Amino acid sequence: MHLATLVVSGGGTRAAVRRGDAWLLLNATDVGALIQSPTWRDQVAAADADRRPFLVAQAGAVLATPVPRPAKVICCGLNYRDHILETGREEPEYPTLFAKYADTLTGPRAEIRIDGSSRVDWEAELAVVVGDAVRRVTREEAKAALLGYAVANDVSCRDWQSRTLQWFQGKAWDRTTPVGPVVVTADEVDPSEGLRIEAEIGDELVQSSNTRELVFDAAALVAYISQFTALAPGDIVLTGTPGGVGMGREPQRFLRDGEILRTRIEGIGTLVNRIRIASADSED
Repeated sequence: MHLATLVVSGGGTRAAVRRGDAWLLLNATDVGALIQSPTWRDQVAAADADRRPFLVAQAGAVLATPVPRPAKVICCGLNYRDHILETGREEPEYPTLFAKYADTLTGPRAEIRIDGSSRVDWEAELAVVVGDAVRRVTREEAKAALLGYAVANDVSCRDWQSRTLQWFQGKAWDRTTPVGPVVVTADEVDPSEGLRIEAEIGDELVQSSNTRELVFDAAALVAYISQFTALAPGDIVLTGTPGGVGMGREPQRFLRDGEILRTRIEGIGTLVNRIRIASADSED
């Protein structure tokens, strides 16, 4: 099942499910709101019974980030073996975690505007959306609780990130983390079997890897996180980025004003985001 949040007339949004070449609108403002109900799948089935008044052509649909207001956005760094290699570090025993706020998220086609950083980097990532409440669960229980997967890019301001040993200030800039374009439910795709993950800047392929290279896969991360904090339906876990980031290149290369950043994961979809850097100067 492909779930999305569509922008509708009047500026509001509605959750939707893909049906062929169209979207079937559902009675919820977004995917996050939809899955708060334990009977949301029944609601989808009921909407299917009378589709015609609620169908929106896929070609004309404007998609927003599927889950715009997660209670928690937890991210894992240094989780692809090739990225660990380019940083010169050893494979970790435990996940390296940090958090974002919901207002860091933005849409799959949104323009990303940054003012105050001159070292803006890209990080293609697999996003995991939690479907059921979990607390102190096993890996298998965590896997059963996953709603599905989306594409994300953890756009990072490296000059701010490197000011201290804590990464937060380089990672939590407003509306800089695109997520989407859809959530593909876990019964349709399994990243542990291997999905191609890539990032392009213009026509240049800058990242190309496979989700098989994850040190800690989606279920392992959710199970680990659940040992110290409860996760609820709609919470998001970003699983880390593969090698090929700008900071790890020689010479280093960062995003420039006006460039188009494309992020794609096989079987899920593609984000297309124009970068707008309002100031080339930052305070180091």
